[in-house]
Amino acid sequence: MALFKRSGTGQPGEWYYCLKHQKVEEGPECPAKDRLGPYQSREEAGEALRIARERNEEWRTDPRWSDERPQDDQS
Repeated sequence: MALFKRSGTGQPGEWYYCLKHQKVEEGPECPAKDRLGPYQSREEAGEALRIARERNEEWRTDPRWSDERPQDDQS
């Protein structure tokens, strides 16, 4: 018998997108490591991959997170 029982995280009424099963889930069905969310609705969770792509693109093009050093910074 295990000393610690693993339980899902999340609450009923919270929506997630499971990367492992590629489906929308309500509440704690799969481990957090396999999910995106929580989202406020089933429809929003269904758009999780599109939302993640858009956020990644925003971060990738944000000048505050640029890996390039200014020309005058030679250190």
